[in-house]
Parts: sequence; structure tokens; C-alpha cells
Amino acid sequence: MEMSVTSPFPPALAHGAIEEVFTDVYFVSGAMETVLMDMDWQFSRNMTIVRDGERLILINTVRLDDQGLAQLDRLGKVTDVIRLGALHGRDDAFYVDRYQARHWVMPGIEASDAMGSRPLDQASPLPISDASLFRFETSNVPEGILNLQRDGGILIACDALQNWLSPDEHFCDETRHRMEGMGFFTPANVGPVWLQAAEPAAEDFRRLAALNFRHALCGHGAPLLDSAHGQFSATFNRMFQC
Repeated sequence: MEMSVTSPFPPALAHGAIEEVFTDVYFVSGAMETVLMDMDWQFSRNMTIVRDGERLILINTVRLDDQGLAQLDRLGKVTDVIRLGALHGRDDAFYVDRYQARHWVMPGIEASDAMGSRPLDQASPLPISDASLFRFETSNVPEGILNLQRDGGILIACDALQNWLSPDEHFCDETRHRMEGMGFFTPANVGPVWLQAAEPAAEDFRRLAALNFRHALCGHGAPLLDSAHGQFSATFNRMFQC
């Protein structure tokens, strides 16, 4: 009689294929299921994959199924996993275990001894050679953004910056209705739930608008290409008068 083996990690949920957005920068969207405010939610989230030489760095992890993992393995070797936001991280342990990858977290996020987590430090080298780290200094919850110095500047964000244009196939009807009423489906947006939890001050967004970038790949929503700086700057000005 065969015994079933229970995985210690959350299962893979529905997701799409890995797509190359820029040379050596990839993006994949999948489902998230969680309970918030005593209600079930199902919505989409994104993982960004950066190739640096032969190495792959995963940001905002989304667990892939076997077919997706095979596609990932054809791109290179996963060596690092980056957690930019306190509200993400569900699938980090799966990738750290599978690839014996290094785990990087924003300061203030409780590091995992089991994963050997280490803090992202603005003063120390990052696991991506041509990236810099932006840290929200006034936020109640830890949150960072990577600025990848490629193709005119690519921001890789978690929850603070979002670009949900409309619900996609990873939403359930109940979640879609709730989030429509909460203003989630707004281009170049500051994440509504993150904003409520983080209570950031305008000065963080002044510093963010001062960065040089053209594109944004966020933890939620579609890639925002070419016009990201102008669109997000307009949002910051509208919301924070900066």
C-alpha cells in the first residue's frame, strides 16, 4: 500500500505561462487565495524573474506547477529569492527548498531561520548586479522596490505600486465585486489595502518620483511599459500633493 506524502508547502494554484517582458526579465501571473477580514478572497498576483548571467532571481514568488517549473529551469538556475513586501511570501519557502536559494527580505520582515533569510540592505550589494533598492521609510509595514537599471529603468514593486486595469481570470466573482468597490482597478495605483495598513507619508513618494524609470512590474496588475514614471507621478501628486 502506497503512502501519500504531504508537502509542507502551499500547493501551486492556477497561473499562466512565463513571458519575457524585456531581455532577461520575465513575468508570470497566477492566483492567490486567502482569508481577509473573515472573508474568502481570490485574486491575481505576479512574480518577476530577473536573469543575471546564468542566475535567476525570483521576486514576489508564485509557485509554479510542474510545467511552469520546467519552463523556469530552461531559463537558468534559481539562486536567489527576494521578498519586497510584508504581505507577500507565501511561496518563498518552496523555492528556497527546491533550489537551495538564498532568501532576501526587507528589514523589519521577520527573517526565517529555516530559510537562512538575510536582510536587503541599501548599503550592501544586492543579489542583482544592476539594481538598486528603494525603501519606504515612513511606512508602518516593511516594503521595498527594486530599480533595475535596464531598458530605461524598470521598477519591480510588490504591493505599494499596482497596475490592475480590470479583473482577470484569477478572480472569483465575489472578490471582483468587492475590489471594484474599493478602487483597486485603477491604472498606476497605490495599493488600497497596502495604503491603509502602511499609512505612508508624502515624502516617500517624492523620493520615489525622483528616481529614473520608464517601466513598472508590480506584484498585482499588468506590466506598465514606457509611461510608468509619468503615470505614477500623476498618481502621487493626486494622492499626496507631491
